[in-house]
Amino acid sequence: MAAIATLGRLFDKHNTLTRFRKVSGSFQRLFSGATHRENEDELGDSTVAASYFDRSGSTQERVKENGILPFSAFLTDSFGRRHNYLRMSLTEKCNLRCQYCMPEEGVKLTPRAQLLTTSEILTLARLFIQEGVDKIRLTGGEPLIRPDVVDIIAELRKLEGLKTIAITTNGMSLAKLLPKLKDAGLDLINISLDSLVPAKFEFIVRRKGFHKVMEGIDKAIEMGYNPVKVNCVVMRGLNEDELLDFVALTEKKPLEVRFIEYMPFDGNKWNFKKMVSYQEMLDCIRQQWPNLELLQSGHTDTAKIYKVQGFKGQLGFITSMSDHFCGSCNRLRITADGNLKVCLFGNSEVSLRDVLRSGASEEELLQIIGAAVRRKKKQHAGMFSISQMKNRPMILIGGSFWNTIKCVNCASYKCISI
Repeated sequence: MAAIATLGRLFDKHNTLTRFRKVSGSFQRLFSGATHRENEDELGDSTVAASYFDRSGSTQERVKENGILPFSAFLTDSFGRRHNYLRMSLTEKCNLRCQYCMPEEGVKLTPRAQLLTTSEILTLARLFIQEGVDKIRLTGGEPLIRPDVVDIIAELRKLEGLKTIAITTNGMSLAKLLPKLKDAGLDLINISLDSLVPAKFEFIVRRKGFHKVMEGIDKAIEMGYNPVKVNCVVMRGLNEDELLDFVALTEKKPLEVRFIEYMPFDGNKWNFKKMVSYQEMLDCIRQQWPNLELLQSGHTDTAKIYKVQGFKGQLGFITSMSDHFCGSCNRLRITADGNLKVCLFGNSEVSLRDVLRSGASEEELLQIIGAAVRRKKKQHAGMFSISQMKNRPMILIGGSFWNTIKCVNCASYKCISI
């Protein structure tokens, strides 16, 4: 046990992310935010604000001041980034085999017993929302092949404080399921589509289904989603010749076509020569539409948004490789097997599933989450370093795992790299 302690980080009552003090018979927990002057004075840190904490562990309530809810210190990293956006994978399975997402030989799926249950998904979602998350995106694998996806969305919709429920899908089942998804409370849709040529589509995803995806896009427009976001991973020698065709889709449809730089993940045979940079894509499009206009975007938006004057839709660029946006990152990820991943390109993870199943209290779980968030680096390692790192294939998004264990001697939590 001593050897494990030297590898890990000790989480105990004296080395926790927050401090407590007695206030009028209850306990006050310090939260990140600039809304409580009292905590600013006490801690000398303008990123910390106050909250009341129910010691029973069953409920938490942060105190509003002037109508503003202070943001949790547990979800604020050492660089002051506040993580209010959570991406939750519902499954590792997918009905496509996209070349940039999954190795050609496939992936070894996690045994079902090791995946998060519906109850565990909702428990974690509820906890993150209590701490300040107001947007959850459901991902996969392919989230729409999970049988209870509609029920999960309906239960998420009931959680106070959650403003936005989004989903990223390959669109194969979207047209059929969308009416139920919308009734359940789905707010935003991203649909993956990497080619407008049916034969090329089948080559990229290694399956048929182009017309089902297009049907799903049209159904989303018909049901009032605006914009409907279309994600296109651009790969040299494969689909970069379709850039203008994708932009043309935005002329009469309320689409936001998002061109994504090809990113390195385990098994996708990433090569710098295959990557088409944001600037190269932009130059190509401007040759056809010189009046392309850059739109203002939010501080934490991942896409640089442009619009061709007179077009109904718009286009965006996800520039993770050539012009990263790590400084404004507000996203955390939970994999289908319950690992918290604080950076898409990082290879360290913490198993929240194991902590949940060990019977840990809510406060102990928050300590684990907070410590992981505080370890988040200022930025990713760069495309060439990332390409050499061990990380999960995109479909399983994770790598060098962090295992959370409870010491039988002192009942504290430790994280060890395995």
